[in-house]
Amino acid sequence: MLTTAHKNERNALFALAIPMILSNITVPLLGLVDTAVIGHLPHAYYLGATAVGSMIITAIIWFCGFLRMSTSGLAAQAYGSQNNQKMLLVLCRGLLVAFSIGLFLVLLQVPFINSALYLAGGSDEVQFYARQYSEIRVWGFPAALANLVILGWLLGMHKAKIAMWIIIVTNLINLSLDLLFVIGFQWQVQGVALATLIAEYASLVMGLYFIKSTLNKQLGSLVSAIKDIIDDLFERSQLLAYIQLNRDILIRTVCLEICFIFITFQGAKLGDTVVAANAILMNFILLISFGLDGIAFGAEARVGKAKGAQDHFGLKHSVKIALIYNLIFAFAFSLLFLLFGKPFIHMLTNIESVASYTEQLLPWIILLPIIACWCYLYDGIYIGLTQGKAMRNSMLIATLIFFSCWYILDDLGNHGIWAAFSIFMFSRGVTLAWHFNKNSKQIIASK
Repeated sequence: MLTTAHKNERNALFALAIPMILSNITVPLLGLVDTAVIGHLPHAYYLGATAVGSMIITAIIWFCGFLRMSTSGLAAQAYGSQNNQKMLLVLCRGLLVAFSIGLFLVLLQVPFINSALYLAGGSDEVQFYARQYSEIRVWGFPAALANLVILGWLLGMHKAKIAMWIIIVTNLINLSLDLLFVIGFQWQVQGVALATLIAEYASLVMGLYFIKSTLNKQLGSLVSAIKDIIDDLFERSQLLAYIQLNRDILIRTVCLEICFIFITFQGAKLGDTVVAANAILMNFILLISFGLDGIAFGAEARVGKAKGAQDHFGLKHSVKIALIYNLIFAFAFSLLFLLFGKPFIHMLTNIESVASYTEQLLPWIILLPIIACWCYLYDGIYIGLTQGKAMRNSMLIATLIFFSCWYILDDLGNHGIWAAFSIFMFSRGVTLAWHFNKNSKQIIASK
């Protein structure tokens, strides 16, 4: 029988998690639509090129995931301590860094794209269409990185419903333009890239509008409040702490992305059929990760608030409840792919060689939610606690394990890659769980 405390924490967690689950699932579903549209073109290299081009752009966005993570944790702690000025400071500092990085990447687009395509390899056709895709998407970096900050801030402020509607509307825009540009205008890979670019800037406009409305209610005059914190943006000790936190999360994210990029690039070297099949499985992984991240995002906000309020009991209780529901959702995803994995594959491609090979890899996707759910949740917990160093160390260990396992299992080909990836995901969860159980009291007391 559930206690009142359990019910209250569950309700608080779900109030944050359910909107994010619903909105997050639209992201990989959109990716599945992209894949389905391109996958029904007559050649596998269209799908492979979209996978490579998308990976080149999204890899940088994911590398900058520290913008969302640090913003979410810091905003949640400011919310827990009821410090309005710090809430605004976290947002402004994050947006300043995001726009600076985004503009820098736009200026360096030529050497960036050339180097990425050289490393990616693949057939001449994959190279040609991946370049088309990348040269359009690169102009979206300023908006895409600012959107990470906005999402992180809204989550930290317990504004999950606003974040949900921004993500859903953005993806509906992307989906509509996808169908118009690719099916209607026959723009192929370029159409997919342009649809995403427009959607990214639409999301930025919506996010800034909702933030302005929210802050005006809390602060009275947003302009006056921003003037008051200008000096704090560059205060030495706070800025140094912010840089150190982001540095550790960046190292963690780079390691993660190296592993994902390795799977895509290694698949490209094994042939167009393999890279196309891996692209389909990557979309399945996104569906799993975005779904389970809903619980993790809820845990971020809850544990961040507990740390801001210096509430150790609340922290432990939030983690306990999140663990229970995290496992329930993981089993649900495994069952989903067990029952419907093959139909999903054939929805995404009618190229028989690609579909047949993808079916051989499906058991890895069926097992993955149960293997990986722990790392998704503990990532969220450590983001909320702003424990970047522990996240960094855990990821370094897991990355070493990934490449060691791949080297040992290399004779298994693509199956060896997926086996190494599964062990990698499990290792991340185990190391963070061990660290949390050993150090939770010291973490809650730290500043």
